[in-house]
Amino acid sequence: MVDDGDIIYQPGPKVRSNSRIGTYMDWLAAERGLSFDDYTALWQWSVDDIDAFWRSIWDYFGVHSATPVGPVLGRREMPGAEWFPGTRINYAGEYLRAAAGRDDEVAVVGVSQTRDQVTFTFGELSELIARIRTGLIRLGVEQGDRVVAYMPNLPETVAAFLATASLGATWASAAPEFGPQAVTDRFGQLEPKVLLTVDGYHYGDKDIDIRERVAAIREAIPSLQHTVALSYNGRVVDDALAWNDLVSERGELEAVPVPFDHPLCVLFSSGTTGLPKAIVHGHGGITLEAYKNHVLSWDLGPGDRLMWFSTTAWMMWNALVSTLLTGASIVCIDGNPMWPDLDAQWRIAEQVRPTMMGLGPAFVMTCAKQGTNPAATYDLSSLRMLAAAGSPLPTEGFVWLHEQFGTHAPLYVGSGGTDVCTGLLQGHPINPVYAGEISAKCLGVAAYAYDEDGNSVVGELGELVITEPMPSMPVRFWGDDDMSRYRNTYFEQYPGVMRFGDWVRFTDHNTSVITGRSDATLNRGGVRIGTAEIYRVVEQMPEVVDSLVVHLEDPSGGMGELILLVQVGGVGLDETLEAAIRSALRSALSPRHVPDRIVGVSGVPRNLTGKKLELPVKKILQGADVAAVVSRQAMANPDTLDDCLAAVRGR
Repeated sequence: MVDDGDIIYQPGPKVRSNSRIGTYMDWLAAERGLSFDDYTALWQWSVDDIDAFWRSIWDYFGVHSATPVGPVLGRREMPGAEWFPGTRINYAGEYLRAAAGRDDEVAVVGVSQTRDQVTFTFGELSELIARIRTGLIRLGVEQGDRVVAYMPNLPETVAAFLATASLGATWASAAPEFGPQAVTDRFGQLEPKVLLTVDGYHYGDKDIDIRERVAAIREAIPSLQHTVALSYNGRVVDDALAWNDLVSERGELEAVPVPFDHPLCVLFSSGTTGLPKAIVHGHGGITLEAYKNHVLSWDLGPGDRLMWFSTTAWMMWNALVSTLLTGASIVCIDGNPMWPDLDAQWRIAEQVRPTMMGLGPAFVMTCAKQGTNPAATYDLSSLRMLAAAGSPLPTEGFVWLHEQFGTHAPLYVGSGGTDVCTGLLQGHPINPVYAGEISAKCLGVAAYAYDEDGNSVVGELGELVITEPMPSMPVRFWGDDDMSRYRNTYFEQYPGVMRFGDWVRFTDHNTSVITGRSDATLNRGGVRIGTAEIYRVVEQMPEVVDSLVVHLEDPSGGMGELILLVQVGGVGLDETLEAAIRSALRSALSPRHVPDRIVGVSGVPRNLTGKKLELPVKKILQGADVAAVVSRQAMANPDTLDDCLAAVRGR
């Protein structure tokens, strides 16, 4: 039996010399006179001397600046750190450097439930980027303008992003399953000039026409001067420029040099509890993270291929595109990742032959619970690395993947976020894999757990914080001119230290366990409990499909009421299953983890990126108005909210 914290994978003696992070460490020794015995020593240097570390990333990867490169940091304080002042770079320019000489190599494979599979070589992708770029120029797009995309994860969307970046314009995207209000809540903040869209799409066997949504979005955003529509699903969007007309001419493919922190893209917070935060990321920070994260952590480079299902609304889509800067190729998947059955993603992997595959923890646990056997069923021999992110992965998920793939494709679990558009905690090729734990802190990320008084703690739960600046920290929030919302979001609790809102426990060997969002952490009579601990126990039970836990505190300091909502397959929730859930939580965790009430529901409310809506449900049960707490258009399954509220309150 494998216990939490057991080593389930130990890198072999050749990994250090054969991995890209090993090659980087050799370069540090030869060029900088810096030798490190292991990853922990390398990480410590990367956060103790952040100037030297980030200069090494710039130099090692040969980032191009149109102007001389001066100091790494002009200002160091947070917020307000100034990186590589005076440099002029372009994210798309780094793609062009990576694509040079690879015209005939595959860059993007597009897998779709709407049309046949398509493949673009680097030469073909660059040609499309040049044509989109020329079309955008004809539409009057200039440096600083905003181009927004209401499009699926397609090769055309990737090309449009890179074309926008090449002009020094700013990009934002939303998935076409978003409703009009959710889209205008996001794009409306940016006052965009151009909207790129599709006419519709297939989601599994459902034919979805989004033209009415597009019309509503255009009506609600008066700044829009042009709408460009790709006839993806065989229909025509009225009064829009056809995609083929946009790309009808090929002009020069150039990349305009811009300042390091010039806005590259805007990512949005979930928007389930208010107007989404419009998080601005700069060209420089995203470029450096593409090299550091994708090459040194994910070990990607020419000849590799990344497959990671994502919509265009999640930061993983931006991370997917950034893979192209390494010379590796990517797989864009559009549609229902669980259609026609649970094996869909494994079949795609057999077909497109990725070397690295990203997995959602919920998907992993469902595969494990249903007893699937993908490694024996499909030819997945191309895989040499697996990754999981988006929510905590229980120990059972680590074990199942290790049983499937062994040492052939070790698992690297990570945690990061939209705020930095990269990982904060994750594995690297030279790290062991510990069951149920994230293997390491990422290079250049001074991550710690803080208690309420701002003291660093090890071996106990605390707030995940970053104590030194990173280049990909948000440049600002769009429209937040005085930076007040930015400061209140990240720096109010610990001045000068960035707080991420995750509840984390670090071990004495620098691994970590994320137990949930700190704003949803349960406080049972003075004892803090991470919701992920409860989900891990409950959701491994074969009868349980999904669950959500909320704690209604007692203002006088008592235990309060702990409520567990469970979605159950088959006959539903009965007294026998209730007793089994209580017994499992008591024996695996503690009596404090046992809910006061267990309520059967038809589904668990989630946002459009799949996160459980713990805090909104809690606030509503405490008396908040539903409309003030949650936007139904930012939910993946809005009907479940009413069912959950009715079930808890008693029909």
